[in-house]
Amino acid sequence: MELLYARYPFLAEARAAVEEAGVDLAALVAEGGPAVDRATERVEYALEEGVVRGPHRRPRVELLSYPVARVLVSLVDEHVLTRKYARAEARTAYERFTADVATETELRSTADTSLTRADLLAEFDLTASVRAVGGRYRVSVGTYLDLAADQRDDEWRLVNRELRDGEVPLTEGELDVLLEAAVRERVGEGLPLSVPESVAEELGEPVEHLTALLSDLDFTRDIDTVVPELFPPCMRALLDRVQKGEHLEHHSRFAIASFLTSIGMATDDIVDLFQVNPGFGEEATRYQVNHIRGQTSPTEYSPPSCATMQSYGDCVNMDDRCETIAHPMAYYEDTLDDADDAEVTDWREERD
Repeated sequence: MELLYARYPFLAEARAAVEEAGVDLAALVAEGGPAVDRATERVEYALEEGVVRGPHRRPRVELLSYPVARVLVSLVDEHVLTRKYARAEARTAYERFTADVATETELRSTADTSLTRADLLAEFDLTASVRAVGGRYRVSVGTYLDLAADQRDDEWRLVNRELRDGEVPLTEGELDVLLEAAVRERVGEGLPLSVPESVAEELGEPVEHLTALLSDLDFTRDIDTVVPELFPPCMRALLDRVQKGEHLEHHSRFAIASFLTSIGMATDDIVDLFQVNPGFGEEATRYQVNHIRGQTSPTEYSPPSCATMQSYGDCVNMDDRCETIAHPMAYYEDTLDDADDAEVTDWREERD
């Protein structure tokens, strides 16, 4: 069963197996070696690629790297890292269990290395609230609301779903998305951990490395506010071009689409914006936006940095604030912080 636990280290049985093995976390990190290296790698991949990749060729190293990675995330103690790490572990688990389910008939290897939907439903105590009906599933509305809470697209809103006898019908693929959300909740549970000083000291070097990587790659908080007048000049210019129906090069389309997804806009709203563009195709545009969002790709893409925007010629109308920041999201975060909350109206509210 060690291989199964290595592939799915968030399982309760995996945690129990580590405890029963009597692994001393302090001694493990003091030794350094492959488990700490792989733990650092897990977090690096989570930041840079939105998955944790791997696994390590030795199942024991892979399994032990998971609790060490959670300690590293706790020591860095930045919300954006905690969120990205939980999402990356969940996305990796999603890719693995959907592959397991796809081959669980004659091609499935053994129960020791694979999970089924039934296994995951049992793991998260969902067996009583999810039932199979004719190739589809029906989920109790309470469970649905809990697990679909982070889904941004309108199709996941309860008002847009069928509701019958306190249940919401789902396809197999939709249920898998909710199971990914359950994994994400499990991974993020309890983070940040309280870490003994002795363990923190031993992990000082990888923590410093990850902190530097985080400062280079991303920003420090989630944003779910759409106020175009507070956008950085580059994004205001791109949004203006979109609304005028001008043709945008691929890099420009990516920049504005990734910026809008990062500040909380739903795919449907972004697709609506691009309808006036020459050569607009709804299906292709929706796929591209969902790819950027990480729903049809293993990576949740961030907007390009100011340096990248400059290299492509998308950095325009620079102001004084631009001289002090290195990323469009940092600019927007600053303008939101400086704005009077009473005067800020979310664009989505104005359009409704």
